[in-house]
Amino acid sequence: MHGWEHIAVLATGLGAGVMTSTVGVASLLSFPVLLAVGLPPVVANASNTVGLTPGAITGSFGYRAELREHPVVTATVIGTCAVGAVGGAVLLLALPPGVFEAVVPWLILGTCLLVGAQPRISGWLRRAAAAAPDERTRLSPATTFCCTLVGGYGGYFGAGSGVMMMAVLGFGSHLDFRVVNALKTLAILASNLVASVIFIVAAELDWAAIVLLAAGSVVGGYAGARIGRRLDPTLLRGLIVVVGVSAAVVMLV
Repeated sequence: MHGWEHIAVLATGLGAGVMTSTVGVASLLSFPVLLAVGLPPVVANASNTVGLTPGAITGSFGYRAELREHPVVTATVIGTCAVGAVGGAVLLLALPPGVFEAVVPWLILGTCLLVGAQPRISGWLRRAAAAAPDERTRLSPATTFCCTLVGGYGGYFGAGSGVMMMAVLGFGSHLDFRVVNALKTLAILASNLVASVIFIVAAELDWAAIVLLAAGSVVGGYAGARIGRRLDPTLLRGLIVVVGVSAAVVMLV
């Protein structure tokens, strides 16, 4: 990378950090940019995970008040996503690179569908939380298992894992929407952090991209937790879908 490519990756890290704390689909922005500057898909994916982890840290810190409200659920999300991420990261590194290159366009397209459906998911969560006569503050075995699967997906690729976690917690609990949103950011952090350790030890990484993504995402993650809700969600969601679909089409072609 050189010149404008460094600036593009740094700006992408800032935007991806905001997305981590808001809509939970940061990789749909950052992963295509890393491909565009010339990184191979598996290297781009692993570097993306490591580079966005600082943004998830600052985003979770911004939601610290919500995360303290239900410590058992918070601990469960951390544990399940961490365990799942181990499996996802190992799977990414164990399978031939061609498998990831073949699968990831379809994962991106599926995530774009989730992003498009997010208003309905969010609306359902708000209505369910408002109508619930009591709060379920313990996760059932089925919900816990689904959290582990989301963590595994986060360790393998991760784009859209935040939306997935919001859906899982929405169906599996009666927690307030703001708490679910905070737990979504924490789930991204847990899976990214564990996968990052594995990638640093065992994967090929582009450290220039990692440093630039990290620098941007640190600021964006905290800002997203504080002011990200002021962004026009329809515009932001539309841009995400356009970028994601474009990246998937390019990879398929």
